Amino acid sequence: MPLEAGLLEILACPACHAPLDDRTAAETPELVCTGDDCGLAYPVRDGIPVLLVDEARRPA
Repeated sequence: MPLEAGLLEILACPACHAPLDDRTAAETPELVCTGDDCGLAYPVRDGIPVLLVDEARRPA
């Protein structure tokens, strides 16, 4: 289930405050930081973004 556009506009990466990109088309839905130096991927569980740095996946 994709996130509402209005919600995505106000969400930001908790680590660097860059905008997030919605990647819900993937097997595991996630919000990916668009910051050049960050790139953390935050999981979306049951339609709710988990914006905790400890829960984020580091870029490969």
